[in-house]
Parts: sequence; structure tokens; C-alpha cells
Amino acid sequence: MATPVRPSDGAGRVTVSWEQASLPSAAGPLPARVYRPAATTPRGWLVWAHGGSWRGGSARDWHGSTAELARTSGFGVVSVDYRLAPEVRHPAMVEDILSALDWARTQDHPAARPPVLAVGGDSAGGTLAACAALVCRDRGVPLAAQVLAYPPLDPRCAAPSYHRFPDLFPTAAYLTAAWQDYRDAGRPVAADGTRLYSTPFEAAGLRGLAPAVLATGELDPVADDVHRYAELLRAAGVEVLLREFRQTGHGAFLQPGQGPASMGGWLGPALHRLTAPADAPA
Repeated sequence: MATPVRPSDGAGRVTVSWEQASLPSAAGPLPARVYRPAATTPRGWLVWAHGGSWRGGSARDWHGSTAELARTSGFGVVSVDYRLAPEVRHPAMVEDILSALDWARTQDHPAARPPVLAVGGDSAGGTLAACAALVCRDRGVPLAAQVLAYPPLDPRCAAPSYHRFPDLFPTAAYLTAAWQDYRDAGRPVAADGTRLYSTPFEAAGLRGLAPAVLATGELDPVADDVHRYAELLRAAGVEVLLREFRQTGHGAFLQPGQGPASMGGWLGPALHRLTAPADAPA
């Protein structure tokens, strides 16, 4: 049974419901929390991967932020409890996100329109989402958007922003260790021959990828990774909405706050605008 979620603005209106789900995957049942905007068919489905350096975090820990994302975007949100390192390594986590996308394709969509699917995540989950977007492109699976909040993308942690703020979380040393726990040797390939990337920086090209909503903070050590990815996407002809939040560090998606001044309050409406049908009212 779906459970109502009340918004944090004190209005007392139930706008989102959620339920625990078990999604099919090749590795077995995949736990997830599924959020739906109340009293309406979702305009699409956003599969979300939580942060936690690939080693921690859960859909439960991210509950309030993902519920708010469903409320502000109008999308149903599938928050995935993907498998974690070091018990498993890449590509297990990416495969879990792809399984959730397969499930979302079977769910209710607005009448007379093709399924609107998006993938997203924050921090390490954003890395997984970007990799899943690449696999979808290579398999010919249409995606409306990739929504990425401050994903670390360079396993070397070499960009200046890592050293501009050496004492801020996540430090280069911390993330380097996390990358080592997450990544496996070799170049993993799925049964259908599709490359399973551990970071989009491994891809030979980014042309044909889904449009991107990208967010980072001015004080985030991974900020330069995000800006580099935005530049590469734009050079490949991919539409990008990028916002850097002033005086903001890592983890801002989880911080309370509503409206465009907060990262969590900006991502949902940005996804809504990016995926609005061409004939939608202005």
C-alpha cells in the first residue's frame, strides 16, 4: 500500500505517495522505493541512484530528498537500493540501475505519448546514472534526460578543484580509495556486447546522449569534473542545463530547503522544463 508523504512547507497537503518495491533483475530481487505524485499519472519516470561513495547510503536515507524530487518534477521517482562496494564491484551497480530503468519502461505513462524515462543520481549515484545513460545510448534505449548532482567522474581526482579545497569533503584521498573499491580491472562488457562504463570519461564520444541537468557547488571538490563533463557534452551537441550554487559544498541535494535557491528545489523543475513537450503551454 502506498504511503503518503507530506511536503516540508507546512501546508499539510499530501502531494506524493511512496511504496517499497522489489524490482526484477538478473541478480535477483532489487529493492527500491517508488514515489508517485498524488492524484495524477506521472509525466515520466526518473530512476535515481543515491550517493554514498559507492560503499554506503540507501533509498531510506535519501527518502525526503527523493520524495521532494517527485513533487517538484512531476515524475515518478524510483530510488534504487543498488548493490554496494566492496561486497560487489562495478559493473554490478550500473546493472542494477539499468534493471530499474527496464522496470520503469513498463509503468504507466501519459496517454498518447511514448514513455518518458530519465536517469539520475547524486554524488557516486550520479556517476552510476551517467554510465547508465551511456549504455542506454549504445543500446538504442531512448532517455529524456540525465539528472546529475555533483558526480565524481575522474578516478585520478586530478582536477584543480580537488586541491583548491583540500580539507573539504570529499577529499582527493577519500575519493581515490572509494574509486579503488568501486572499480574492477578490465573493460566490462554485457552479454549483448555493450560496454559497461565505470565513468563517462571512459567513453570515446558522447554524441547522442540524453540531455543533461547538472548541478554542483562552488566549494565542491568535484566541481571541475562536473564542468568538464558539461563542456564535453556541449561539444558533442548534447543539450546541457548546468548550475553551480554559490558557497555550496558537496552533499547539497540532501540539505533541506525548497525553491530554486536550493539544489534539491532546482533539480526537479529543471527536469520538468527540459522534458516538457514542444506543445506544452509556456
